[in-house]
Amino acid sequence: MKTTSLIVASVLAAGMASADAPAPTDVVFEDGAVAASLTGTPGNAAEGRKIMNKGAGNCIACHAVSDLAELAFHGEIGPGLDGVGDRWSEPELRGIVANAKNMFPDTVMPSFYKTEGFIRIGNGFTGKAAEGAVDPLLNAQQIEDVVAYLLTLKE
Repeated sequence: MKTTSLIVASVLAAGMASADAPAPTDVVFEDGAVAASLTGTPGNAAEGRKIMNKGAGNCIACHAVSDLAELAFHGEIGPGLDGVGDRWSEPELRGIVANAKNMFPDTVMPSFYKTEGFIRIGNGFTGKAAEGAVDPLLNAQQIEDVVAYLLTLKE
């Protein structure tokens, strides 16, 4: 019973954190950076590492990360992320992960916390246009988790 209560409490806490998160359309970008946490809670670097390595973010499809060397086939499209925690501040990293196009207009990096303004988003693998509301690729807590992980990548 104690374990079940703990699990229920954890699920409820996670739900409350995401319920308090701003909608992707309400996020304030200043010079590409997002100063405020999207959840009001610190990100979990270990969870961020999972998202980076073939998780929902699949960041290594485009970026090389030495800390993820156990995984094969790191991408070469985007810049390497070693030392990124020294090169960018937390607000800058949050902005880049949420919607890199605000800082780098010509980037091919996906906007991970965006729900509108797409030219033609597909519906799964059908090749047909999506209908209805679009969910962001990562939720607010996942953005915070990835940022927490990126901040650990020091020179």
